[in-house]
Amino acid sequence: MQVLVTYCNHQTTDLSMREQLAFSSQDQLKNAYHKFRSDYPGVEMVVLSTCNRVELYTAHEELKHAPSNGDIARFFSEFHNIPIQSFSDDLIAESGQEAVKHLFEVVSSVDSMVLGEPQIVNQVKEAYKTAQTEEACGPVTHSLFQRAINVSGRVRSETSLSEGRVSIASVAVGEFGKNIFDRFDDKVILIIGAGEMALETLRYLKNEGVTRVKVVNRSLENAKTLAEECDGEAFPFEQLYECMAGADIIVSTTGSDHAIVEEYHFRKLRKAANKKPVFILDLGAPRDFETGIADIDSEIFLYDIDDLETTCANNRKLRKKEVKKAKLIIEEESNKFMQDVYHQATGPIIKRLREEWHQVREKEVELLFRKLSHLEDPDRKEIEKSIERVVNKLLHPPLEVLRKEAKEGSPEGLLEALKRLFHLKD
Repeated sequence: MQVLVTYCNHQTTDLSMREQLAFSSQDQLKNAYHKFRSDYPGVEMVVLSTCNRVELYTAHEELKHAPSNGDIARFFSEFHNIPIQSFSDDLIAESGQEAVKHLFEVVSSVDSMVLGEPQIVNQVKEAYKTAQTEEACGPVTHSLFQRAINVSGRVRSETSLSEGRVSIASVAVGEFGKNIFDRFDDKVILIIGAGEMALETLRYLKNEGVTRVKVVNRSLENAKTLAEECDGEAFPFEQLYECMAGADIIVSTTGSDHAIVEEYHFRKLRKAANKKPVFILDLGAPRDFETGIADIDSEIFLYDIDDLETTCANNRKLRKKEVKKAKLIIEEESNKFMQDVYHQATGPIIKRLREEWHQVREKEVELLFRKLSHLEDPDRKEIEKSIERVVNKLLHPPLEVLRKEAKEGSPEGLLEALKRLFHLKD
């Protein structure tokens, strides 16, 4: 299995580059699958695109037919119309067990900004579901993502990684918000968007005593569904700026492919707001708020995903012991997965090798018995057994080495050598 992980690390890559590489809409993602399948027919593919990462998992039974790391980098460059050199330094290419381990760490939120956060599991499930819908999955990716989801469950049940503040929303509001406001129960909250992140944020704020909540979303029905969680009010998207005017805390979690709040319009809004403090948490990727909004006046506190890193780094330090437990589980599970993959890869070769050489044995025995027609049945059976033992003994060393290679690591080189040595056809 080959995997190219375009891992846009929040420590080394600015948010704007992640935004350019992200697949920010279902239509765009659908087009990416269509183009990739057109360029590389027969290659399995799953795209994982979130606010912190853009990753492409590929697999092919024959590694020589799979796209190279350079091919996939060019795919990203051409699809997004971005020069390769602008993101090549942050491209991480992994294959085999390292790639499997990476996915297991991602889905178990060991590799997340907020350790133990639950959203990533659903994001991985959704990415896998989309790949299935686009008919881009195959035997390897089906097995890989199903195992990854099972591993995340094991990590949650066998470690304490998911205890405490484990969502981006809870860390952001709990850390940043409490530096701005002493209390939340007297504040007006505006939630923009009605997805899972919005729901997670709203639930956290409810626990902080919030009672006045407004929800704005392009789908009014979805806004109403979310608002019902806290007896809040739902508003159509056209009333966004009107709702922002009276809000103390604004949390934006849309999946828009561009900023939905422009600096020019927000500046006009602030002129009528008497410069009261407003805490804006922009969890959109790409950003929902233009960055210049933070500089309009000193009472605007605008935070985005990148601003969470320092706080989340402290979170990771406190959870080192649980991370170690999780990584031991992931190491064990990635070993098991690769052994299964290699076993499946070597099985057909072992079967074909046995079948072809026993066919040779049968033909030679038949020729021999034609020449020695006077032999009685007991003698014929002894000769057959003797020749069969010779064939089995000749096959035993290469097959035993192949099994050992499959158990300990990638047997691809040996598989290719056996195919050439014994003239095995694909």
